[in-house]
Amino acid sequence: MITSTAPTITATGISAPTFAEVLEFLQSKYQGIFGADAYLGSDSQDGQLLAVFALAISDANAAAVAVYNSFSPATAQGAGLSSAVKINGLTRKSSSKSQALVRIVGVAGTTISAGIVQDAAGNKWDLPAAVVIPTEGEITVTATCRKQGDISAPIGTITGIVTPTLGWQSISNAAAATPGAAVETDAALRRRQALSVAVPSTTILAGLHGALLGLPGVTAADVLENDTNATSADGLPPHSIACIVRGGDATQIAQTIMTRKTPGTYTHGSTSITVYGESGIPSTIRFFPPTPATIKVALTIHTRGGYSSAVADAIKQAVSDYINGLPFGEDILYTRLFGPALLMGTTDAVKFQIATLQSAKGTGALGASDLVLAFSEQPTCSPADVMVTVV
Repeated sequence: MITSTAPTITATGISAPTFAEVLEFLQSKYQGIFGADAYLGSDSQDGQLLAVFALAISDANAAAVAVYNSFSPATAQGAGLSSAVKINGLTRKSSSKSQALVRIVGVAGTTISAGIVQDAAGNKWDLPAAVVIPTEGEITVTATCRKQGDISAPIGTITGIVTPTLGWQSISNAAAATPGAAVETDAALRRRQALSVAVPSTTILAGLHGALLGLPGVTAADVLENDTNATSADGLPPHSIACIVRGGDATQIAQTIMTRKTPGTYTHGSTSITVYGESGIPSTIRFFPPTPATIKVALTIHTRGGYSSAVADAIKQAVSDYINGLPFGEDILYTRLFGPALLMGTTDAVKFQIATLQSAKGTGALGASDLVLAFSEQPTCSPADVMVTVV
């Protein structure tokens, strides 16, 4: 039996007695005063009153534990976590809008002020406040959807000019838009806080990685390095870095890379942005937005008792969720696809058996082997990409 109803703080943290322990403590004290034969059952008035007291003490203890835990990013929740990460210079990311890298073509020197473009679905996208077409006659900037949330824009669908400007000839998106995100979850904020401590580190790559993840709208990032005199197996030129960044403003990303990278290091990437240093000298910075790699999976199954089409739908969703949760550049290991496909841990797992499982990337042929992805490819899979056949 506990000797006190108060929380206890030790070297391992804070702990507090449970409601049952508090109630037992109060009952023992009551019987110590009025006699061991005092009836304190849940149907007695005194028993119910002690339960009210125990609940009040238990609630107060829970509040004390929550306050104590709110001081650590590892245990804080909600508003407490938002406050705790401020010590790292972080703020919780609010819901964001979809963004797309768009290529503007026109007459050199043309200034596009508050430009608005439109995709094939009729959604409007805002360009940066002022875009000046350089001497090359084209420039890549970030367009932001006016609607909040997951607004998709496949390759080549942002082509409409809503605010015509003399000298502005065309616009297009060479890559699919990065969908907007919901308010940053506690788990995601904790991960970002853990990485953010590397921002001021002496390791250049770690600092660059942390800085990229801290940019508004960036939902994932990675940094690769080739410090040799030869092209790497991933295709990185000698003495270069490659930053893969999902979401965020292209100019901010390029500016961050220029500021954080080692002087003289070549930046490798599919997107080129010209930014200016403190001296005003232009510098071309390259990086990779992740390239979607569609993964298709085909299963044949033997059914057992209780099987229905809902089980097939659950298999499709589980496989899709697993693949979509992989980081970019992550190979699709064949044997690991069986885990989500078997629906382990659910009541549907006993309603079928897998006869065969095959997978493919893009338009490739289905097969029972690992799928290799390039470092800048983002595996994607919708439930429609998972085929389940009963045999």
